[in-house]
Amino acid sequence: MAAEIHVDEITRILTGTIVRSVGRAVDMGVVEFDGLQGETVMVHMQCPFRIVRHGRILLGSADMRYAQKDAGPQAFDEFRMIYDAQTTTFNRVLGELRPSVDSVTVGQSGELTVNWEQAFRLEVFPDCSGRIEAWRVLIRGGARHVFPPGLD
Repeated sequence: MAAEIHVDEITRILTGTIVRSVGRAVDMGVVEFDGLQGETVMVHMQCPFRIVRHGRILLGSADMRYAQKDAGPQAFDEFRMIYDAQTTTFNRVLGELRPSVDSVTVGQSGELTVNWEQAFRLEVFPDCSGRIEAWRVLIRGGARHVFPPGLD
């Protein structure tokens, strides 16, 4: 299946971009990048993912399951989950560092790894055997690449 993924194109789209922010749209993880030509590049993740640095998980998709202390029953809808608190802090760091993407790899089973400066790494790992979209790399208003391929 990896032969069907446009690995070279995904790598070209992401390499050199500046990591702008991490967030979510409902329960889908979103990482936004500033492209080399001023375009917005995004990775949308509907499968497990995490951001790590020096062996430490800084943020993970499972953080969307846990409410912040005293957040109340509407915590998810009000963006008061642990994930939301972590992304707020992390986005401040990204704003100061403005790290650029060093490398991108896509594994045979759709594992997507995006490394950026200061040893940060986004790891995305599909965990569904069916033909359900796990992730996509896209340029707003332009190209998009979906895993598994053929779903877009």
